[in-house]
Amino acid sequence: MYDHFVSRRKVSDFDLFTLDDIDAAFKNVVTLKYFQNYLLNDKGEGIVIIPHVAGHSLGGTVWKITKDGEDIVYAVDFNHRKERHLKATVLGSFARPAVLITDAYNALNNQCYKKTQDEDFIDSLVNVLVSNGSVLLPVDTAGRVLELLLILDKYWSERDLVYPIYFLTNVSTSTIDYVKSLFEWMSDEIRKSFEENRENAFFLKKVTLIINKEELDKLGDAPKVVLASMASLEVGFSHDIFVDMANEAGNLVLFTEKGQLGTLAHMLQMDPPPRAVKVTMSNRIPLVGDELKAFEEEQVRIKKEEMLKVRLVKEGGMKDFHGLNAKAFHPVVIDASSSRKSSNAGSHLGGNMDILNHGFVPPPTSVAPRFLLFENTAEWDDFGEIINPDEMMKRGEIDNTLMLGSIEGLDAKIDEDLACLLHDSTPSKIISNEMTVHVKCSLIYMDFEGRSDTRSIKSVIAHVAPRKLVLVHGSTEATEHLKMHCAENSKHVYAPKIEETIDVTSDISSYKVQLSENLTSHIMPRKIGELEIAWLDAEVEKEDENLILNPPSSTPPPRRPVLVGDPKLTDFKQFLEYNGLQVEFADGALRCGEYITLRKIIVDSSQKRGVTANRDRGSPLRGLLQDQEASLFPVLHAVRSTATLHFL
Repeated sequence: MYDHFVSRRKVSDFDLFTLDDIDAAFKNVVTLKYFQNYLLNDKGEGIVIIPHVAGHSLGGTVWKITKDGEDIVYAVDFNHRKERHLKATVLGSFARPAVLITDAYNALNNQCYKKTQDEDFIDSLVNVLVSNGSVLLPVDTAGRVLELLLILDKYWSERDLVYPIYFLTNVSTSTIDYVKSLFEWMSDEIRKSFEENRENAFFLKKVTLIINKEELDKLGDAPKVVLASMASLEVGFSHDIFVDMANEAGNLVLFTEKGQLGTLAHMLQMDPPPRAVKVTMSNRIPLVGDELKAFEEEQVRIKKEEMLKVRLVKEGGMKDFHGLNAKAFHPVVIDASSSRKSSNAGSHLGGNMDILNHGFVPPPTSVAPRFLLFENTAEWDDFGEIINPDEMMKRGEIDNTLMLGSIEGLDAKIDEDLACLLHDSTPSKIISNEMTVHVKCSLIYMDFEGRSDTRSIKSVIAHVAPRKLVLVHGSTEATEHLKMHCAENSKHVYAPKIEETIDVTSDISSYKVQLSENLTSHIMPRKIGELEIAWLDAEVEKEDENLILNPPSSTPPPRRPVLVGDPKLTDFKQFLEYNGLQVEFADGALRCGEYITLRKIIVDSSQKRGVTANRDRGSPLRGLLQDQEASLFPVLHAVRSTATLHFL
């Protein structure tokens, strides 16, 4: 956000938000770890959110939202591939959530193998460099650019290439410095490399971090690779570098993400690309001469108006406080210069002074003034107050931090040069010039956005199998394509338009109830893994807006066993072999001897699975199967002090 703000301020009077707005926004951010349960309060009471790895960017998250025993999964921009600095998404580990909200952004795109993609990327760069050309990669500030930096740094180090690589943003050095400490959100390989060998992947050996274009201009037309912000080419360093490089046929502009509609990047990615584009070159220059004088006079006028408003507000507050009518006052103006004519007592003032005196009338309900009393609880000895050395060290650390120009409330510090730029109050103005740029350089797009492609998206959705699916964040064509595909297996597929509201309320009526002590004492839970389950027969009683479960007044009828889950015959095969039975797989079933076969069957259309066998009642297999039914059919929820009652 700092990079975006500075890039805009350099070329316009940008006032959509300020640095204070950025600080205020980040102060409201709550940092969570992956797989951490976070219980909301106030309006969100009863809702638990759990962040999971998305694999798209550093800290990218798939959100699991749980309420009343039902799960809602919000998975927009996920990546099934493991990358150099990121883990793959864990979205495929979810099973049958009530609602899955995902995107259709890449629903029409297919990707090649990652190894092939990386090789094509490097070849495109090297071919231009050996021909004495330069390469521009318009990138974001601290997102997908991290993966590109690792790819380039590793290849350049392995081949010992001499062509320089520059990472140019307003906060490039502070970005990389901060990223070096974020191992917790990175891939296992990077974390393991640091723990075992103390090697940090983001100590870039072949990449130079710069924060101003002047350092780049010193190289002239020498071959180089520049990763510059912004990715849109609308503002920032990438905009200026594109204008410099576009006229040379030997140069290359390589896009690693799709340009947003209406931006210069989107225009250049069209097929065929335009041969010429109009761009606006803007620059901020200091005011001089009459313009500077007029600006200063205007600032003085504005300050006087503000001071007058403040004085009027204070005077009005005093009048309201005393409950007096402003018209009843007759202010007396005393001129210090006239006072000196009649008396020499005020001659030491050294100038004229106007004093406005309203007088003072104490209100009838007034009391004597009272002031806060602060007791000094410090400890003393024979030499004076005892000083805590730790407090002095902490204060010194804070002072040093402020001297370095770091900004409190954020997780990253700003470069010293950037801090000077942000605090520069020199009066200035914007000079703009529209020009036509003839695009002679090569233009290439390669997908390094870190999003799953159409085949992977369809596979993940089919594996998760949500009861309801909501598609967002995609073009009309991509959204419709994915919707039609998913509608073949699910009747609850929604694709809302912008600002459209849809109802995805659960079809199951759930109520939160409390178990009475009498009922809890008669429950016999059975432990299955980390959970405990029990069959429950109870009567519901309403007490002060709460639902209480009490023991039934009559003897409940017997119940048949309920098996929930997806049994695995491989697990049961190992158990039977452990108990001395000879079993083998044949035609998708488990054969136990010559006459007994065990296979999976689909009980109903809801895909609940069960196990059946043509077996004798006296067979030892029957008892073993009954003993292992609990582990073959794991349940998903356990009931302890509270329960959720479902009325079907």
